[in-house]
Amino acid sequence: MEHLDTYLEQHKERFTEELFELLRIPSVSADPKYRDDVKRCAEAVKESLLKAGADNAEVCPTAGHPIVYGEKLVGPDKPTVLVYGHYDVQPPDPMELWDSPPFEPVIKNGNIYARGSADDKGQFYMHVKALEAMVKNDALPCNIKFMIEGEEEVGSKNLAIYVRENREKLKADVVLISDTAMIANDVPSINTGLRGLSYVEVEVTGPNRDLHSGVYGGAVANPINVLCDLISSLHDEDRRITIPGFYDAVVELSEAERKALAEAPFDLEEYKRDLGIGEVLGEKGYSSEERSSIRPTLDVNGIWGGYIGEGAKTVLPSKAYAKISMRLVPDQKSDAITKLFQEHFERIAPPYVKVEVRPHHGGEAAVTPTDSPAYQAASKAMEDTFGKAPIPTRGGGSIPIVALFEQELGLKTILFGFGLDSNAIHSPNEHYGVFNYMKGIATIPRFHHHFASLMNGRA
Repeated sequence: MEHLDTYLEQHKERFTEELFELLRIPSVSADPKYRDDVKRCAEAVKESLLKAGADNAEVCPTAGHPIVYGEKLVGPDKPTVLVYGHYDVQPPDPMELWDSPPFEPVIKNGNIYARGSADDKGQFYMHVKALEAMVKNDALPCNIKFMIEGEEEVGSKNLAIYVRENREKLKADVVLISDTAMIANDVPSINTGLRGLSYVEVEVTGPNRDLHSGVYGGAVANPINVLCDLISSLHDEDRRITIPGFYDAVVELSEAERKALAEAPFDLEEYKRDLGIGEVLGEKGYSSEERSSIRPTLDVNGIWGGYIGEGAKTVLPSKAYAKISMRLVPDQKSDAITKLFQEHFERIAPPYVKVEVRPHHGGEAAVTPTDSPAYQAASKAMEDTFGKAPIPTRGGGSIPIVALFEQELGLKTILFGFGLDSNAIHSPNEHYGVFNYMKGIATIPRFHHHFASLMNGRA
């Protein structure tokens, strides 16, 4: 692998500038005004695959944003790895909180600052550059297929259709995804589990129009006040979710499993300092690490209503809204939890308001085995480049397509992320370390090397 490392060092500056070109494209999938930019980004991804040495690459239309497919096949007797990633990004708002423009990448203190730098352009692009390095150095031991989508940040609405219609094209031995985080740059880890997701929007309606708060205040229910009361009632004093049946399907980990997860280094005081908080809060009986990984949650992601402009307007609003997400764990099902939430929210609504619950998107929790050739290959690859074996961890985020790949393609996924929890993904000043970017490019070829060896040995 020394010749590969030499190649990476020689082309480090170019690899970084090429990523910058991708980061300059504002591929925000949630906002229709960026639709042309999303398409432009898909074309750029296709071209990057071809330049890296893919046999072919194409932009595949969907009912929404396109999917980019590419492949490099070295032989029918070789194992096949399906690389998944997404080129769409979160909206950059609030713009005023960015220290530099979100789509004008800059390097500061060893970090690349830009929207999408860590989630997920910087991470999936590592695989593109790893492909280039292996092709240029005649060191590609596996068939590699790429599926890079443009709707991950809005629920992968059309990915399932594409996967079902292209099962033969997508045949592989494992899925490889870099869209997660490690514990630290000197503590490598591999995520072996993800939480599922149920995402809803609620609307509370009171009077049939906005009212003068002096004339009607105190006599008519204020939908914002009612919405706050309803949301507050969704947790009890132990921070457990009060929706009947919410925990019925939750798989409780054994004490041995909880002890194993607790071996990952965690400094609570540093955690609080990093977040600028005086104390943590969460479900009673569980640690902060467990609350953010193996336990389900319910959180308000946005709440609005009434007048929020400059100055004062004494209005009692007709409507109030909130967006609510629930992170789920095995064996909770997103559709079932969404239904439970909807029934409960409608049931607890007082008679002086009307409520409507609008489901958005969801996905299932997933757990990946640590005894598979693919996991062993990932672990060996990280040990090669980091000098120590990675720690298996459980992640708090959701990548719903992991369950989709298992259901539709029969494939397990290796979550081979090189980011950090501190990368501020989905937030202003998102960043990704140059160290992490280059370390990923160096580690990925070693994964393919070890995976091919283990699969051949198993055969």
